[in-house]
Amino acid sequence: MIQQLSVFLENNPGTLRAMTEILGIGGVDLLALSLADTQSFGIVRLIVSSEQMYTALGLLKDNGYIAKMNHVICACVPDRPMGLSELLSVIESAGLSVEYMYSFLRAYASGTALMILRMNDGNLAESVFSEKGIRMLSQEEIDSL
Repeated sequence: MIQQLSVFLENNPGTLRAMTEILGIGGVDLLALSLADTQSFGIVRLIVSSEQMYTALGLLKDNGYIAKMNHVICACVPDRPMGLSELLSVIESAGLSVEYMYSFLRAYASGTALMILRMNDGNLAESVFSEKGIRMLSQEEIDSL
């Protein structure tokens, strides 16, 4: 699994820009980002290199954000029609469910898309993905992007 930051934001104009500005000024490079919102707040999910993880976490907390680190899977998906559907079929067949998912901002390899997945059972998902030949990136591989 790889590390992810989850940040709670008020659902007000400018809050996402302000948060990304704090990280940018602090030299944190965003590798992937997802934003989900409700009427009153949003949850931003971020992937940064492991060497910048604690810098990012510190910057966010020092500036009054509620942020925590958790673990997700980064799965390689063929970048073609049905690529994602095939991954989701493996997940469904194993009795797993996706809590949320988003794509990576950076290219990994030609013909490959990267999907970040939070699963109801991450350890089982890793085992199933491995058994089915679904490539998952390690934290070291993420750091090298």
